[in-house]
Amino acid sequence: MHESLWSQTAVLPARAPLEKDLQTDVAVIGAGMAGILTAYTLAKRGMCVAVLEAERIASGQTQNTTAKITSQHGQYCDAFIKRFGIEAAQCYAQANQEAIEAYAELIAREKIDCAFVRTQSYVYSTRASQPLELEAAAAQQLHLPAHFCHQTELPFPVRGAVRFDAQARFHPLRFLGALCENLEIYEHTRAVSVEGDTIFTQNHTVRAEHIVFATHYPFVNVPGYYFLRMHQERSYVLALIDAMRPQGLYYGADADGLSLREAEGLLLLGGSAHRAGENSAGDRYALLREQAKALFPRSKEVACWSAQDCITLDGIPYIGPFSAATPRWLVATGFGKWGMTSSMVAAQIIAGTICDKPPAWARVFSPARFHLSASAQNLATDTVQAFKGLVLETLHLPDETVSALPPGHGGVIDWNGRKAGVYKDEAGEVFAVHPRCPHLGCALRWNPDEKSWDCPCHGSRFGYDGTLLTGPAQRPLARMTD
Repeated sequence: MHESLWSQTAVLPARAPLEKDLQTDVAVIGAGMAGILTAYTLAKRGMCVAVLEAERIASGQTQNTTAKITSQHGQYCDAFIKRFGIEAAQCYAQANQEAIEAYAELIAREKIDCAFVRTQSYVYSTRASQPLELEAAAAQQLHLPAHFCHQTELPFPVRGAVRFDAQARFHPLRFLGALCENLEIYEHTRAVSVEGDTIFTQNHTVRAEHIVFATHYPFVNVPGYYFLRMHQERSYVLALIDAMRPQGLYYGADADGLSLREAEGLLLLGGSAHRAGENSAGDRYALLREQAKALFPRSKEVACWSAQDCITLDGIPYIGPFSAATPRWLVATGFGKWGMTSSMVAAQIIAGTICDKPPAWARVFSPARFHLSASAQNLATDTVQAFKGLVLETLHLPDETVSALPPGHGGVIDWNGRKAGVYKDEAGEVFAVHPRCPHLGCALRWNPDEKSWDCPCHGSRFGYDGTLLTGPAQRPLARMTD
């Protein structure tokens, strides 16, 4: 099991699970960055808030972020203006730039020691400069602190880069640890279902005037139908000692581009992204290690981990009312690879919606929107993936049997005339599970880098023994026996 640098360098105090039925003003499901920031913001406005977390605080995607607090969300400004128009693009840019300042003000006000550093952010290319020149001009149109440049700190030449000033980085778990101190949080309290104003956990109920879904991926399928409007992608990170420690934040615009930032005196080197469920060949860590060796021959790896991101059809998060049928449910999901600023944006929108009115730019993030032209490509790809996972991969029985599976490997095999997902550990012990996701029945695929069963349709993940790792699935895989 891989552990992030953040988890290795910060320990958050444990919270007790919910032990009785509860009534509150607002119930927040999920204690990651979005959930905690939302709860904190609401509590500051005088609301009674309870946070329910299925595992531990920040145990989901928050602990695996690279923690870049930036409004430079890759190479997006030019595309957003063309897709949505200048006004909507300005709203998106303003929301995220204001989120950076909101972090700075909060950290200063609460005197939080979380290695918060103001810095520059760069999106760069080793292949072409013209798209980045257009991007810099578009970013300036959106009133972002952007400049085109050729010079960077990187140990390899670039054709060009777009630099954003007034960005930041921090230690996310130390930040959350301080923010959680005065919040009502219940760990190991999984929300199983939600009906009206009531959340049903394993053993108790929570009634609330408002319910916030901050679970990375909503586990309620209807209403909202978020499973039709998002997919998930996975990427990988190495923490290196004796490598460069850049002052800025770097994100590669090319398909094989690398992400770089300094943290705790180390270099975080990220990349090797793929759609969830599409890593049957593995070696994503190996590829990063080869690149690290080529760029920093003396470096040594001290940690490695991976993260998963929800991608919406049009690239903008869904933040606001869960659906027209449930006006007192709110949702924050689909942050892409930019969960830090998106979490702050979510807290401001949701707190505003509940307490008085949301910011003027909140309409851009409305979950009720549907931009056909901006969504068409992702919609087509997601539809094909769902069809393959639900239909095509169920039509044949694998040729492989457990005897052909090498130790330390997993795969879908013929298990006495039935399909089974099997992992054989280094000692030869066999773990067999039903290879279909309990969320909506998609065929699971083996991820050799994480030794997990991943859903290519909606991104749920399970351990080699069937343990539930991440949703939207709500229960583990059933084990198979002879």
